[in-house]
Order: sequence, then structure tokens, then C-alpha cells
Amino acid sequence: MKNLRLPRIVLVTRKTPVELLLEQHGTLAQARFYLESRGQEIREYEEIHARLQSALGKILPAIPPDQRRVHLDRSALDRFLFAPDDVIVIVGQDGLVPNAAKYLRGQLTIGINPDAERYDGVLCPHPPSATAKLLDWAGRREGGGYHVERRIMAVAEREDGQRLLALNEIFVGHRSHQSARYRLRVPDHEERQASSGVICATGTGSTGWARSISEQRGLNVSLPAPEQHRLAWFVREPFPSVYTGTKLNFGFVEPGHRLVISSEMGAGGVIFADGIEADHLEFLDGHEVSIHIAHDTLNLLVPAK
Repeated sequence: MKNLRLPRIVLVTRKTPVELLLEQHGTLAQARFYLESRGQEIREYEEIHARLQSALGKILPAIPPDQRRVHLDRSALDRFLFAPDDVIVIVGQDGLVPNAAKYLRGQLTIGINPDAERYDGVLCPHPPSATAKLLDWAGRREGGGYHVERRIMAVAEREDGQRLLALNEIFVGHRSHQSARYRLRVPDHEERQASSGVICATGTGSTGWARSISEQRGLNVSLPAPEQHRLAWFVREPFPSVYTGTKLNFGFVEPGHRLVISSEMGAGGVIFADGIEADHLEFLDGHEVSIHIAHDTLNLLVPAK
């Protein structure tokens, strides 16, 4: 029999509303009093917490006792050293997957939905009861029942080598409601602009922010699919003036091409990925960012079709 080395399981969760309340108020009674004094109830928060704990009660025993494991909170993702053969098990709502994806480099990722009544399960499609089967498949990487979706990611690379990966989208703009000022360059065209910022979305992100912009504008275009090697970019509310233009306001980044943006902001310019503003790159005068299709993909284990 082939001797298989069991990979390490990295279990990723985020703090529940109850845990966040306890951090703030110390006790559950005090948290309940705080909410009730403001006309709110803690019951739904307790249900969310209970369902996550119930899911973990099924997931943890399904991990073989001799298999290495670590339980990681979302807040520690940027400080954790992932191994190339780790298997990432994400338990929570779909938004937790992009939070983790930007720190991964091709590791197999499994999303488990602890609360199917609240979460859609697009990126976390598996029930907790399937954990043993999922880990067995992950250990052997063969057999039916599942396949790996290689979801395209975007990467933003600044001129000094700093970079950000995104599963959904990259935002370039001003950290406040002020206009962002920059020069935007695509193959054969360049324009100086003032706008509410630029987003560049993957196929995964095209069901969210990008879709909202596209529908609001009435664009009759097909946005990228999750595994399609294509990005879609949008300029938000470009302002026409004698100094700034609006002609370059939407387009696609094809394989081998780049969307290049040069900052003309003395302060407040930022680049962030997947809505995580705390983990951003500065984007000020003299900075330039190149956005293109990333070499890395999110390798997401999903049910076979």
C-alpha cells in the first residue's frame, strides 16, 4: 500500500458576534444588558455562535487523530506561515474564503458552511457532516465525488515590489470620500482621471461589487467566469474637466496585459484587496501599480457536477 504523508489541516474561522461582544463587555450578561438597553436581542447572536460550535463539534472529530492540525482565527492570517502542502479548511460564511485566499499560494482549500439557513455557501458549499469524506479525498487527491475549481485571482504589484492578491477585486483610490487623482493606462491608451476610484474584479468578484456597478450602468457585457483568465475593471464616477477625462471607464484585462495606474495623490491614496482596508498599500505621488491576472489560483474543492 502506498504510504501517504498526511498534510497539515489549517482550520480557519472568525470570531462570532458573541465572542466579539464578550471581548468588549466581559460577560454574556453584560453583553445582553448592553444590547437590550438599545432595543436589540442577543438571541440571534447566540444562535450563530451555537451553530458554529455545533459544526466544529462535527468537524474536529472527523480529523484523523494522527493528522497535524492548527486552528487559526481570521485576524491571524497575515502572520501565519502556510506550508505548500497544507489543506485549508474554512468554516464560516463565504466572505471568509477571500480573506484567506490572498495569503495562500495554491494550497487545496475546503469551504464548510456551518449555517445553511444564513449563508449561501457559494464558496463554502459543504456541510460539516461531509468532513471525513472531504479530508479523505484531500489526502489521496483521487476518486469521484469532488473536483478542484481553480478560481482566477488578481494581483496588484507596486513599482517597489509590494503586492496584494485578491480573489474578488482590487480597489485603487482615496481612503476617504475625496476624489482619487491618477493616470490610467491600458494597451495603446492613457488618461488622467479624477474619480471615486478604480476596481478590478475577477470572475469570483464579478458576482458582487462588479456586478452591482455593471447593472447600475446598464452595461450589456458578460463579466468573467470564476475560472476564466480575464479581469474586468471599472472607474467609479469619473469626473470630466478640462484636466481629466472619462473615456476610459470600463474594460477587460486579458492574459499578458496589465491595467497600470500612476498616483497623483499627495495623501490618502490606497490600494486594498477584497474589501480589507486595514491591509492596504499606500498609493501616493510617485507610486505606480500594475494589475493583472495572478499566477496563483484559489484551488477550491467543490462537489463534482
